[in-house]
Amino acid sequence: MGVVVVSGTGTEIGKTVVTAAVAAVAAAAGRSVAVLKPAQTGVGPAENGDAAEVVRLAGPAVTGAELARYPEPLAPDTAARRSGLPAVGPEQVAEAARKLAASHDLVLVEGAGGLLVRFDAAGHTLADAARLLDAPVLVVAPAGLGTLNSTALTAEALRARGLTGLGVVVGSWPAEPDLASRCNLADLPEVSGLPLLGAVPAGAGALGPEEFRAAAGGWLAAELGGGWSAGEFLARWPA
Repeated sequence: MGVVVVSGTGTEIGKTVVTAAVAAVAAAAGRSVAVLKPAQTGVGPAENGDAAEVVRLAGPAVTGAELARYPEPLAPDTAARRSGLPAVGPEQVAEAARKLAASHDLVLVEGAGGLLVRFDAAGHTLADAARLLDAPVLVVAPAGLGTLNSTALTAEALRARGLTGLGVVVGSWPAEPDLASRCNLADLPEVSGLPLLGAVPAGAGALGPEEFRAAAGGWLAAELGGGWSAGEFLARWPA
């Protein structure tokens, strides 16, 4: 997996922290890692964006890159239009990812919100960039009520576009999960047709970088370089 696209089923569900965990595990295994944020919205010029947050958590050896930044916390197309700044198209994303892949073992392309959020006025999305890259897509989903529908829709959109879904990671697993969250662990693979590849605990992004890196492998399955087991996790949190 030279390039992996990371997409959420929505926004504010732990996508950046999951990206950081994947980067941390890969870096700990001796792989050179880069994270690319095509369009960063809602962040000022002097503030750290998502790529910088991944580097902070995963380690300074990880390369962070951004293609565009827009001040308002909106979809990239809307944010670009309102700011008067150029939008980012899928060709630019693919070109930047390929350049990073030439000098890194793993490139993680972190989207903005969900898979079909518009990047430009032509209606291009992260899915278009994934298709140009022929890259698998890791889906980050929330734990609770409503996630089955949004995850199933995302998986359906991937299949309709001929894209490979790598699997699903729960982006913020609560310390005291409710009944819906516990049931969703077993139901997510069933409704999406994608394997469950991890669960990152809520608040993981607030850990110190060293603690984060030490724990990351326990949140991700072997397919992502970790030691997390879906069967053991389901047994721990029965419905």
